[in-house]
Amino acid sequence: MQLGTRWNVGADTPPRLTPDVVEAVRAVEARLAGVDTTQWRWTLTWLEGRPVVELDDGTTIRVNAAGVITVRNDEVDDEDRNEDDY
Repeated sequence: MQLGTRWNVGADTPPRLTPDVVEAVRAVEARLAGVDTTQWRWTLTWLEGRPVVELDDGTTIRVNAAGVITVRNDEVDDEDRNEDDY
């Protein structure tokens, strides 16, 4: 894993991110409208040469080897599951 950088929600994204990843970041931020994110930060790291972008609330944006972008928030996803989902 290679450390990248941190930036505030709503601020300019690091220039190394592809437009598709930037679009995913902006989509997450748009869903947070009305939430106080003034103290929240994104953290960019690199795993096997691909970006992993994590928000302070647990939201994670990843790019797999095929170039597919996934957005997950395990804390929210876990709350949405019921016992039948396991």
